Amino acid sequence: MVGTSPCASCKLLRRRCAKDCIFAPYFPSDDPHKFAIVHKVFGASNVSKMLQELPVHQRADAVSSLVYEANARMRDPVYGCVGAISYLQNQVSELQMQLAVAQAEILCIQMQHEPTVPTPQQILDTDEKSYFLPNNFPQYLNFPSSSSNVIHDSLKRESIFGHDMVS
Repeated sequence: MVGTSPCASCKLLRRRCAKDCIFAPYFPSDDPHKFAIVHKVFGASNVSKMLQELPVHQRADAVSSLVYEANARMRDPVYGCVGAISYLQNQVSELQMQLAVAQAEILCIQMQHEPTVPTPQQILDTDEKSYFLPNNFPQYLNFPSSSSNVIHDSLKRESIFGHDMVS
């Protein structure tokens, strides 16, 4: 980089930034933290080798991924971004379960308001015995309103970040 300031990697490593520096296009001098965190987690030599093995059109995406993973590793040295992904997948699963419970409760409420159990006269008038249901059938479908609390409480557990998964 003749005539301009060296890239963030060359600044950090205290070396002259060559014209063909592999880091220069991806680690500009105005964002030194970006390279510093990647260097701390992966090492400059490893990052250089990774970038050299990739086609030029894929390097920017690779650097973006390395920066993301390095930041995640700084927050959580054991799991990195996998921990964040796992946390979010657990949240999605729990929200899907809460949605299913809510949909079941809605169905029960609808069934209570729209009687589908035939009257005794309808049963007698019908030749098919498949309509025969006990008169107290809707009570078996009546879930207590606290059913979501039971599921909600059973799902409470610590995440790998130390926060409640369901709040």
